[in-house]
Amino acid sequence: MPTSAPPEIFKAYDVRGLYGSQIDGDIAESLGRAYTRVLSRLEGKPASALRIGLGRDMRLTAPELAARYRSGMMAEGAHVLDAGMVGTEMLYYLVGSRDLDGGLMCTASHNPAAYTGAKLVRRGAIALSGDQGIQDMRREIEQGLGEAPGGGSTEDVDISEEFRAAALAFIDSSRIRPLKVVLDGGNGMAGRMVGPILEQLDGLELVPTYWEPNGEFPGHEPNPLLEENRRFIIDKVLSEGADLGIAWDGDADRCFFIDDTGRFVDGDFLTTLLAASVLEKQPGATILYDVRASWAVRDTVERLGGTAHENRVGHAFFKTRMRDEGAAFGGEVSGHYYFHDFYNADSGSIPALLVLEMLGARGVKMSELLEPFRSKYFISGEINSEVSDPAGKMEEIAAAHPDARQSRLDGISIDYDDWHFNVRASNTEPLLRLNVESLVSAADMEAKRDELLAMIRA
Repeated sequence: MPTSAPPEIFKAYDVRGLYGSQIDGDIAESLGRAYTRVLSRLEGKPASALRIGLGRDMRLTAPELAARYRSGMMAEGAHVLDAGMVGTEMLYYLVGSRDLDGGLMCTASHNPAAYTGAKLVRRGAIALSGDQGIQDMRREIEQGLGEAPGGGSTEDVDISEEFRAAALAFIDSSRIRPLKVVLDGGNGMAGRMVGPILEQLDGLELVPTYWEPNGEFPGHEPNPLLEENRRFIIDKVLSEGADLGIAWDGDADRCFFIDDTGRFVDGDFLTTLLAASVLEKQPGATILYDVRASWAVRDTVERLGGTAHENRVGHAFFKTRMRDEGAAFGGEVSGHYYFHDFYNADSGSIPALLVLEMLGARGVKMSELLEPFRSKYFISGEINSEVSDPAGKMEEIAAAHPDARQSRLDGISIDYDDWHFNVRASNTEPLLRLNVESLVSAADMEAKRDELLAMIRA
């Protein structure tokens, strides 16, 4: 067994790296052993008493590496429930519904084909993060894992049908009306995970594209946040005269929407729509949104009688706070949407169902649902700038706005009455990430954005 693993594979929210040069079979087995030891400490029980879920995506290297993760966990004495090839949220569902001690999903999410990795959770599908478990795994390997006690066991489990039933329970399927919907699975897990759910809904005319799992990603990379990966579905929505387009990332735990005019739906406004849907079903609920988000989220939640709380970016922070405060829903502008009634986990299937239900219930087009937000809240989207001293640059920006309300919940947020912005440092690169919003006009937002970028890049 290796006595070290490349330190750069241990990220803030997962383990991720290039197959072969950074993560190979031996490293994967060591990671499986280290994860089991960390989980044993976190859960306060011997490794031989642990029950751990395992899933894998469609990447070509996933069968080999998932088998080695499983071997590592079993070598430490754990019992592994192997769900096979599933979407990430199905692994979360397995952990939550079976009350398992933890779960490991072999996936590199939206990254290119050469990458592999693992998403890791403990009991309740609570995510491990850099300072809550992932760096502990690195230290376990570096200290030397030694002889494995052995004694573990495994069983195959099929959770497909019960997962579909759990997802469909979030909506009243009788509210779905006839709609033409283009689907872009990016050759990831959406076709296998979400496809059978949508096929159970009467009246939908589905136009699936890149729907078969294929770890070579022959169509485009499975990352719909990048504009070049959205061009196909936008063109397809327009050429088909479709009512909606939905695209998923590689492991299908994030979904993205194209409206009936071919326009991309910003995550801020999708969070707003989903929050409204949740509040209709759970009046007075608490909703979380991230520091980058449009004020549309806060304003809409408060208007509908809910409580809106701003939160740090990152799934570990969302899942922990949702659990602590009993929040019903949380949304990140990057396309992660979390649901209390889904073990506080993020889902790429439930948002699709809720949007389809909302369109049916209200009898309007997607563009019409979004118009009140797009015409009032003018947002920049996230803009990255490479800087040599991110922390120093943020202090310079804060000092330049002494008359504003300032928050340091995550990076620096600067609020005026009719505009605001957030600037954050990347966890992994020398980058500053800027998000700007104006309530005045698109031109006002652009002017303030350009002024801030000039300061950042000076």
